[in-house]
Amino acid sequence: QVQVLESGGDSVPPGGSLKLSCTVSGVTFRRFVMAWFRQAPGREREWVSLISISDGEYYAASVQGRFTISRDNSKSTMYLQMTNLKPEDTAKYYCAAASIRDYSTSYYEATPADFQYWGQGTQVTVPS
Repeated sequence: QVQVLESGGDSVPPGGSLKLSCTVSGVTFRRFVMAWFRQAPGREREWVSLISISDGEYYAASVQGRFTISRDNSKSTMYLQMTNLKPEDTAKYYCAAASIRDYSTSYYEATPADFQYWGQGTQVTVPS
């Protein structure tokens, strides 16, 4: 049984930093493309960042230069280091996993439909 578990969400002031974690069990983690999505109330789920099985990093324009994605295959865990947080970063952040065998979209055009496994999300709040 595949389990995806995010952690690390919190409320931080503007300009602050936060590190999210996502641990996946029940799969060969190193063979999975991993991504972060976020969803604010009343808005669609949007792609934030993706890391390939070869550690290639991809970012949405809105977070480029402020967020850093990484993975530790020995711990089956992915991370998102967020710095210089802004009120518009407020959202629930979701971890998503896709087997490399099944992933066919450009890494810069990742959509929720490209991922088979999801966590329950972790809330990040940056008050204005």
